[in-house]
Amino acid sequence: MVEIVGRKEEKRVLLEALNSGRPELMVIYGRRRIGKTFLIRKLYKDHLIFEFTGMYRASLKDQLYNFHSQIKEKLPSEEVRTKWLDAFKQLERFIEKNRSKKKKVIFIDEFPWIDTRRSNFLKAFDYFWNSYGSKQDNLLVVICGSAASYMVRNIIKSKGGLHNRLTRKIKLLPFTLRETEQLLRSNKVNLSRYEIIQIYMTMGGVPFYLEKIQVGESVPQLIDRLCFTKDGFLRGEFSNVFASLFDAYENHEDVVRVLAKVRKGLTRTDIMTRSKLTSGGRLTRTLEELEESGFIEKYNPYSGTNNGLYRLSDEYTLFYIKYIEGTRVSAHIWAKMQNKSSYKIWSGFSFETICIKHIEQIKKSLNIAGVHSVQGAWYQREAEGMGAQIDLIIDRDDGVINLCEMKFYNTKYVLTKKYAHDIAQKTNSFLESVQTNKSIFVTFISSFGLKANQYQSQYVQNELTLDALFSEL
Repeated sequence: MVEIVGRKEEKRVLLEALNSGRPELMVIYGRRRIGKTFLIRKLYKDHLIFEFTGMYRASLKDQLYNFHSQIKEKLPSEEVRTKWLDAFKQLERFIEKNRSKKKKVIFIDEFPWIDTRRSNFLKAFDYFWNSYGSKQDNLLVVICGSAASYMVRNIIKSKGGLHNRLTRKIKLLPFTLRETEQLLRSNKVNLSRYEIIQIYMTMGGVPFYLEKIQVGESVPQLIDRLCFTKDGFLRGEFSNVFASLFDAYENHEDVVRVLAKVRKGLTRTDIMTRSKLTSGGRLTRTLEELEESGFIEKYNPYSGTNNGLYRLSDEYTLFYIKYIEGTRVSAHIWAKMQNKSSYKIWSGFSFETICIKHIEQIKKSLNIAGVHSVQGAWYQREAEGMGAQIDLIIDRDDGVINLCEMKFYNTKYVLTKKYAHDIAQKTNSFLESVQTNKSIFVTFISSFGLKANQYQSQYVQNELTLDALFSEL
């Protein structure tokens, strides 16, 4: 029997809702393939009395027929309804028919797909919950969707009938490195942490993708099979992901392609200049939807400017645009690509992105988890100097700033005289720019640590290996 891997906090919230003595309306959202449905079915299997999944781009008639087919087993005399208000009345009778004293779970999956134009589904659901569901102490209704922007706009921040009606919400994120390792081990896939990070760079922490890895495959073998064979699963996944999440998905693809070309990120103005989007409102919505769905992230540079930068943060999207798209099917192609200089650049950037995502694990490994801190990136414009950049800064309330250098390398990294000089220059430029009295600790995060030499001991105050990124919080 497949068990739930990781998801410690999510399981706590789900079990609290199940064991409460009051009606519960819970929303769970997150990108496709992230494990929302699996989590609900697995954890609530003994309480789930009704499950209904919306169909992608189906008509109102088909959606209602599908809904009725889930009800007719216990209510065979009921007919297919033509309106959602009547269908939810059927659901009320269905619930009343179930005499269980345990908490009853109603699960509506892919909620946004059901709410088609002029269907009045959302209004009918509002009425169902407010007039019936909210009065049933032993009822737990879970609504789930992959279109994160819809879930936030219409459910979480609803200004209509669901305003302030949610009792709990969960945004399901990709697995951390530790959870990824746990999943692979549960599937008898035994790989080193260095190899797991290589896989993570390719597909991120998306459980459905990770489940495709087979026992006994090397990293180049599995990447070749999933990405560079004719029927490789990840070869055709890119278009499916965006088309199923967003209405005008061509806009979303356009934006991520633009961001894939710039390492440090782009401002909103830069994105509009480089993309095909000409409407400010359309760009705003596209950026919000991509950010809420976890494909991009927005951050303000350390300098404190409000001119925020957007950067592509989804590993699979970056890998697809960089390597899969436009690459012909070929045998053993990944082993060849790994020897090219472009791979070192890409893997270095990907490693930095992964480190930033695992900032809490880094703080724990530095023994500063209990110290309040803020993190960000610092860039020096070329007009102000040599165009230096520090991609991760941890500014702590205990009088220290960590300037993090991140390097992905297949052995211990050698800090050369030239690199040490570059670090010293960046540190000085940073100090001149921010005018701080705090102590500066250069913190090196690498695959296997630094090779001991005079520059390592002179210029680096903290060292972390990739094991720090696998820490349990």
